[in-house]
Amino acid sequence: MLTWHWAAIEWVHLMWLAVLLLAGLSVLEVRSRGALRRFLSPVMLRRLASSVSGPRVALRLSLVWLALALGVLALMQPQAPGATETVAASRSAADVMFVLDVSKSMLAEDAAPNRLTRAKAEIGQLVGKLESHRVGLVAFAGRAAPLCPLTPDHGFFSLVLSGVDTSSVGRGGTRIGEAVQVALRAFPTGPGAKLIVLITDGEDHESYPEDAAKAARDAGVKIVAVGLGSERGSQIVLTDPKTGAKKVVMDGDKPVETKLDAKTLQQMALTTEGAYIPAGTAAIDLDSIMESYVTPIVRASADFAIRRVPAERYPWLVLAASAALLAALWVGAGDRRLS
Repeated sequence: MLTWHWAAIEWVHLMWLAVLLLAGLSVLEVRSRGALRRFLSPVMLRRLASSVSGPRVALRLSLVWLALALGVLALMQPQAPGATETVAASRSAADVMFVLDVSKSMLAEDAAPNRLTRAKAEIGQLVGKLESHRVGLVAFAGRAAPLCPLTPDHGFFSLVLSGVDTSSVGRGGTRIGEAVQVALRAFPTGPGAKLIVLITDGEDHESYPEDAAKAARDAGVKIVAVGLGSERGSQIVLTDPKTGAKKVVMDGDKPVETKLDAKTLQQMALTTEGAYIPAGTAAIDLDSIMESYVTPIVRASADFAIRRVPAERYPWLVLAASAALLAALWVGAGDRRLS
């Protein structure tokens, strides 16, 4: 023990507190014995009061002080000189930014109850599988708006997500490239896994998504693109919540059609070495996305390191202090005899 290095030597001053506590316990022991002698006659004292032998009292107090002293030594963080231990440590957590299309076409009901509601539900479930990682949210249509910064507070994220609708972004259209650029600005600098989960159902409106994908690649950010809707195009049919009547959205005398640009999404994912998931109008297989895409990307990008740390010896002192305290309790419980 004398050869140990003490990493927190400043805790040694607690030894004085241990001495004071021992003195206080000794004084209480003496006073309790004196109080009984003052109020009871010698005969009644022998008949009614249980007494403790002097040596056992001294032994019990000594064990209590030993437990306190060993506890202080443990707080001083003893380390064996020259001995080290190898541990694996992760220096960074994963940051996952969800980029959600909230254009009017996301109200189409080809995916029940509609594309936007389904996408929000799927995001909520996916976030539930990202424990210990930070998540954020960007909504976009004709422009992009960051709604939730990267945060480990998944409850706050879910609260923000629940309030997202087609009015969250004030301009119509689908500007995927701008949304990716906004998401990139939300990531911190430095190492760590960075991932964008892009969910959209439309064609891009001249926001240069390929350039945004290259910027993501250069920043070390991978893109998992989830494409909703049909590549061949489909009309947007909405249901009136009051009457239940269905209505096709019209642009003048022509029905508005939404068409998924799968080729652009595939290229964005390929550029960043991410993944493209053609969800179409079916339910998204979250377990498959996590196992096949998200988990491998996060694991491959996370910054792990093997480092050597001094060998700690405080656990032995904690064990010895616990043993001394248990012994003191046993002595106090087993040494009483009826006189």
